[in-house]
Amino acid sequence: MGNGKTCLIVDDSRVIRKVARGIVEGMGYTAVEAENGEEALIRCKAEMPHLVLTDWNMPVMSGLEFVEKLRAMPESKTATVVFCTSKGDVADIHDGIAVGADDYIVKPFEDDAVRAKLEKLGVG
Repeated sequence: MGNGKTCLIVDDSRVIRKVARGIVEGMGYTAVEAENGEEALIRCKAEMPHLVLTDWNMPVMSGLEFVEKLRAMPESKTATVVFCTSKGDVADIHDGIAVGADDYIVKPFEDDAVRAKLEKLGVG
């Protein structure tokens, strides 16, 4: 069933986490969830995932701050990080990529769009 790859889904919305979990599990990933950036960092320190899908606007620690701190960890170089957020302005996308995200998906996202984006990144 699993290919040994893990995906960390970081979002304060349980519904979004459930949707994202369905998509990545369908692609062979084992899904792990966190509801904010602080919890996500703890999970990454315990075990670095292959793929991280993170929201931007979250309580405790924003996705932007989380990605910045994640990318400061040397072992994070192996992780592919994708923002999944409703913040779709060009400036937001630029900021997300600038702190270390590999790509950007604007909510609401569809299964096919996410799969296509992840395949393009080589993690599909």
